[in-house]
Amino acid sequence: MKKLLLVTTMTALTMTSIISAPKAHAADDKKRMRSFLKSNKLKIRNIFDGIQCNGQNLLEFAATKGSIETGSLMISKLPKKTVSANLALIQNGSQPLIDAANERVSS
Repeated sequence: MKKLLLVTTMTALTMTSIISAPKAHAADDKKRMRSFLKSNKLKIRNIFDGIQCNGQNLLEFAATKGSIETGSLMISKLPKKTVSANLALIQNGSQPLIDAANERVSS
């Protein structure tokens, strides 16, 4: 009886966590991103190559979604070499990020 109750409880908890899982959405919140990175002791330059959103890297995703504040934070924290390598990918995005990336590469 205890095993049946335990299995039922675990199944119910699993189903509620699957059903109520939050959906990812793009938010232009530089403060939230900075605090998340700091609280988890992460650096953008270390995790940039390993993370993708909708099949795009973080910088390209920020450019296509119009996240100017978070995109400019990433541009300022990434090495110039990485920014210049991704310059072609953000050309279809927002103009302020393109300008920030061009300024970062040329400086």
